[in-house]
Parts: sequence; C-alpha cells; structure tokens
Amino acid sequence: MITNPAKNHTLFVRVTISLVAALFFGIIITSTLIRSEEKKYLNKIYPHVFIDDISVGDKTKKEVFALFNSRQKKLKDVTMLISYNNAIIATFSASTLNIRLNIDDMYEKAYLIGRSPHTPSRIYQQLATIFNLQKFTFASQVQYDKGVLDDSINQFKDAYNRPAKNALFKFENGRVVSFQREEAGNMLLTDPMSYDLDQYIRSLKFRPQSYTMTLRDKPVQPEITLAKSNSFGIEELIGEGVSNYTHSIPGRIHNVVFGASKFNGVLIPKGKTFSFNDTIGDISANTGYQPAYIIKEGKTVLGDGGGVCQISTTLFRAALNSGLPIIERYAHAYRVSYYENGSKPGLDATVFAPTADLKIENNTPAAILIQTTVDEDNMLLYFRLYGKKDGRNAEISTPLLWDVAPPPTALYQDDPTLKRGITKQVDFPAWGGKASFNYKVTRANQVIFEKKFVSIYKPWQAIYLVGVQD
Repeated sequence: MITNPAKNHTLFVRVTISLVAALFFGIIITSTLIRSEEKKYLNKIYPHVFIDDISVGDKTKKEVFALFNSRQKKLKDVTMLISYNNAIIATFSASTLNIRLNIDDMYEKAYLIGRSPHTPSRIYQQLATIFNLQKFTFASQVQYDKGVLDDSINQFKDAYNRPAKNALFKFENGRVVSFQREEAGNMLLTDPMSYDLDQYIRSLKFRPQSYTMTLRDKPVQPEITLAKSNSFGIEELIGEGVSNYTHSIPGRIHNVVFGASKFNGVLIPKGKTFSFNDTIGDISANTGYQPAYIIKEGKTVLGDGGGVCQISTTLFRAALNSGLPIIERYAHAYRVSYYENGSKPGLDATVFAPTADLKIENNTPAAILIQTTVDEDNMLLYFRLYGKKDGRNAEISTPLLWDVAPPPTALYQDDPTLKRGITKQVDFPAWGGKASFNYKVTRANQVIFEKKFVSIYKPWQAIYLVGVQD
C-alpha cells in the first residue's frame, strides 16, 4: 500500500490548527466566564463553600454572620462555676471570658477561596466552585481569653495552696527536742484543671450549656517530721554568727525579730541545699512585716520587710564559721552601717526574691538545726547551727578594703508637693569601696574547698527633697 505523504501532512496540519483553535476559544470562554464570576462574587463568597456544613456560598460577610448569630447568642448565655470544698469560689460569664465562635477567621478563609494570590490555585478554585468540582469546608472553633482563666487559676493557687510545715526543733540539754509538730499541706491540681476548663469551653460549640467544675487537690507531706528526729544525728554546736542592728528604726527592729523567728528550729537535712528565700517566704505587710528602709531600684526607700538582710547577713556569718559551702550570696549595692557595727566590710549578704538569694549546702555528716536568739537590750542577733562536727576547720581572712571613695555631693531636688521651707532627706550617704576576704575549709590538713568573696560597693549620695509649694 502506498501512502500519500502530502495528504497526511495536510491532515496533520488541519487537526493541529483545529485543536489550537479549540484551545484558544476555550481559554477565551473560560476567561470570560471567570471574569463574569469575579464580578458576580465581588463582595461574596464563591459557591460550594461551607462553614460547619452550612453553605456560605453566594453570601456577603454580613449574611455569613447572620447565619451564626443564633449560635453566638447561645454562647453568651453560658456561665461557668468553680467549686472547691463544697463551695462556689468563682463565677465566669461568657462575656468575662469573651467566649465566641471564630467566625471572623472562618469568613476570611472562606472568602479567600477563588482569590488566592497564586494564579494556578486561584483559577482552579474558581473553576472548582463554579462547576462544583470540589466542596470547600471549614470548621469553626470556640475561642476565649485564656489569660483571664490563667490569672484566676493563679489566684486560686495563692488562696488555697497550703505548703507543708516541717516540724521545728531546739537543741536542749545535749539533744534535739521538738517544740512544733509538722503539718501536712495541700496543693491544687492546676494542670488537669486548666485542661478540663479548656476542653469544656471548646465543647460549647456542640453543647452550649452552663457548667460547674470542682477543683481537686492533693496532700503535700512535710519533709521533716517528729518521727524522724532520732535520725538527725545532731550532737553539738558547730558554728555561730552574730550581727549588731544598733540605730535601727522601730519598724526595722520589728522585722529583724519577726523575721529571725521564721528560722528558729528549722532543720537543714544532710546533703540538702538551704534557701533563705524559700524558708522566709513572702515578705510583705500581709505576712506581718513593717515598713523600713530597703534598697530598691537604686534608691533607699521605705518598703515592707526592711531589715530582713540583717537576718541573711547573720546566717551567712554562721555558715562561714561552721565551714559550710556557700552556694549563692550577694553583697549589698552600698555599704550599710548596720553590717559594720563591730564587723569589717564585706561580711554582709543581701536577699531580694526572686533575684537574690542566700543558699548554703549541708555537706556535714548530720542534719543541721538552726536556732536564733535576739538580744533586744544590746540589739544583737545570733544564729547558732547545731549538727555533728567532722574535724573541719574554717579559716576566714581579715577582710581587705580598697578603692575607697567618698559619697558624691548631696543632691537637692525641688518637690512641688512639699511646702516651701521644708527639706526632706530621702536617701543617705555611704562611702564606696571594694572589699574581699578568703574563705578556706580544711580537714586533716587537706583543703575541702576554698573561695574568695569580693564585694563592690558604690559610693552613695544623700538626696534631699526641697519644698517649693507656696
């Protein structure tokens, strides 16, 4: 059979032209249709788009919100009650928690179908919605202001968490005796509480009903109990620290006496690290402290608990004299006269929770019992540590002081709240300088550990407020 090459070529050309022409006209028709649909749905969602299986195609934003208005109203009627120990302790309305469906977000996602900045995706979505080639579905969620619940949970913890109290002891007639029994505490189970509340709120999408949640807790057992007193191994005095708080104002004296009582009878278990801040707890008017001068944000101001650093300083000295490792210690910003009453500069320790703590390790063969004594007549505070000696010897070099600098010239500031002629001192001068001492602990002529403590004190200026009010 003989083929005709010319005839076959002509047929191929015709078919090719026909296909190209069909494609061309198809593109024109499709483009025309898409432009027409774009105008038709200018401010509307394309068809075959759903939120929670509800068709939102061919609808404006206002119309979409109207579809879900009844659901939003039902959510606004929801109330959540919190119960603890058979009593309602909190009530949350939907408005308080700002409970709502995220229809704003869902509308934006639905509206973007057929409007993708990516051209192929945009064309596909437009054709898929126009010719019902695909159903685009979005699921709404219940949202709320989680910060409100978190703040409330923290308040519940402050109100209802009760730490365990260790038994307190004293060393008397060569042995340890108890003067306060231990007490169990309790702790709210806040993690499951947060999870349950979150799950409940999210379930409101399907069951918008009010709810009462009962908070759960668990007991917290004390670490140190009366029953363990025979295993402490405490036999004798191992070290003592003393400080003089002469010239303190009445509020400061109160705080020294009151704060020191928090440490009397406290045990440091063998092998544990003691935290001053954890032991003393909250320092505020709510816990019994009075206003006295403290260093805060670079100024000497009246604040609750002024004088607590007298306590930490005395404990620091007792730990040094007992040969204990000092894990954490901070010097004051400037030289404070109370800590140089009968002592050299550099033997102080400031505390300010949560940034500055005094931490001491008990690496002795036994537990350590703290006993505090206040000689109010001579204004002396004592910390005595009882435990078991292991032959260690603590050597504390005489503190050195250098780069001594006088206080800057006093600063006088106009104060429009004070009457003219009145001058009020609000900060006090102190010499600056650097102090250091070496701390070495040995046993059987072997160095157990050693450390150099360096304190840098800024020169401190007096500040006076001068009244200018007529």
